[in-house]
This record gives sequence, C-alpha cells and structure tokens, in this order.
Amino acid sequence: MQKARTLYFTAPKKVGIREAVLPILKDDEVLVQTICSAISAGTEMLIYRGEFPHIIDLHDGLSSDLNYPLAYGYACAGKVVEAGKDVNRDWLNKVVFAFQPHTSHFITKTESLIQTPNSLSPETTCFLPNMETAVNLVQDGAPILGESVLVLGQGMVGLLTASLLSEFPLESLVTVDRFELRKKALNVAGQKSKVKSLALDDLRPSTFDLVFELSGSPSALNDAIAGTTFSGRIVIGSWYGQKRAEVDLGSAFHRSRIKLISSQVSTISPELSGRWDKSRRFDVAWKALERIKPEKWITHRFSVDDAEKAYQLLDKNPQETIQVIFNYPA
Repeated sequence: MQKARTLYFTAPKKVGIREAVLPILKDDEVLVQTICSAISAGTEMLIYRGEFPHIIDLHDGLSSDLNYPLAYGYACAGKVVEAGKDVNRDWLNKVVFAFQPHTSHFITKTESLIQTPNSLSPETTCFLPNMETAVNLVQDGAPILGESVLVLGQGMVGLLTASLLSEFPLESLVTVDRFELRKKALNVAGQKSKVKSLALDDLRPSTFDLVFELSGSPSALNDAIAGTTFSGRIVIGSWYGQKRAEVDLGSAFHRSRIKLISSQVSTISPELSGRWDKSRRFDVAWKALERIKPEKWITHRFSVDDAEKAYQLLDKNPQETIQVIFNYPA
C-alpha cells in the first residue's frame, strides 16, 4: 500500500505532516511521486498566519471554502511511477508538473498533469505557476515602447515580472523592495544595466507610465498611486487576503485618470481570450523559464518533514529568503 505524507495548515502558525494510505489506482489514473514543491510565500503566508478569507469567490459564480485543517500549495514537480491499465505507457517515468498541495505522493488523471520540457530541472519546473503569473501580469499591463515602468515588490513574482519587463525596450525599469537581498537579486543575475533598484523615498512622484503592485501590502497602493503619471496604469497582482489599509483616492488620484487593473492568473484578460488560452500562455512561461533560469533565486531547501522550520523562517526572517523549496526523500 502506498502512503502519502501531506503538509497541512492546522491553525494560525501551525503546520503538520499527516500520513495516509492512498486508494487503489483506477484504470485511468497515475501515481506521482513528488520530487520537489515550491512555497508560494505571498499566498501561503496568508494561510499560515490565518489572514486568508475562508470563502473565496471564483469566476463564473463559483466559490471555494478554505478552512483549517487545510492542505495547500500549487507548485509541485514529480515523476509518474505507476499508471492504470488505460493510461498510455509513455507517461511512466515522465517528470511532470501539477497544481498540487505539498505532498510526497498523489493520484490523479493525466489531464491534470503538464509534462515538463527535458531541458528544465524539477526545481525549475516548480516555478511554472509564478512564471505564468508574471506572464499574465505583463500581458495585463501591456507595456509600450519607451514607457517608464515601476515594480513594487521583489518577491518571486516581482522578480520574474521585472525579468520579463527587462526584455522590453522601455525608457526605464525601476524596482523597489524593503529587503536588501531581494533588492540586489536582479543585479546579481547580470541585469544591472537594465534595472534600477531604488528606495521608496528616492522615487519621484507622478513619474511612471505603468506600475505593478506586487508587494503583498495593501498600503503599497498609495505608493503606486503617488508614483503613477497622468493617465498611467497600475496593475494590482497582490492578493491581500483579509489585510486592509486606507487607500488615498483624494485629489491627486481623482484628477489623474489613473487606471487600476486587477490581475489574477486563473483567467485570461477578455481582450486576449479570443487569441490566447492557458496552453499558449504555458508555452510562453516554459520558454521564459528557460531564458531566465529562476532556480538561481532558491535560497533555502527543506525536507517536507521540516516544514515547520520553513514557515517559521518565512514568518520571522523573510529578509533572508527569496524562494524556499521542499524536497521529498525517495
């Protein structure tokens, strides 16, 4: 009998590993053994701290209930180790990606799996959700030749977004983050000539044509508004959960015709959906992963059995981290 060891958020700032026997494999299912999974720090720390809304409104009138104990996560790379009799044998031993909670093994149908390019390692594969998010953000922002662009927040999504933006012929590209490690991450990656990292106090007001708010802090919306020029655009990619902050929509915003754009990766902008679908966007994300090689930003690797240490690190010392990965012993 195959057992799975799964990470559960059990209460605010409490996590644990639960072991359970997996059901017998059905004819149209496969068994995947996880190699590694990535913590999506922005979202998962809301879960860890109990700052998430317990009912999430999805598109098409659907909703999702989130309550403790909760198995969560969506960045899993693994290998297909067993297949039901109706499954094509070519799936066996394939390295695959799945939007799956942190767990050592899981059973699913092949339609829920994405085969990974041979050129990418399993660790790089774990970055697919964040890279797809970055692609979606850039598409929603639609940068124009010669524009000045600001990215607030240099967590993983912010770094990937700024990396994609650095490939555009922009007038300027500026990033902001309060943590020194993250402020320097793009420059260490060899993009110093294209990206300038500044402190908030160094930003000139009403300067940027396009601003991405990716810090996870709702108060940063005020910084985004202050930095955006007349008729500029602000793409809000952060999920704030239950966090609240006062947003200044007074005289400066009222007269500026600034456009606030809500951007979330689960859907494709209606303006693009006639030509774009998830498959096409995934293709773009895979190629971007090959170019950008984000595994250089992995700062910590933990066994999933040490998950409590991983989340404590992110909670108490986020300035020491960029990307945290779970590994799973064979």
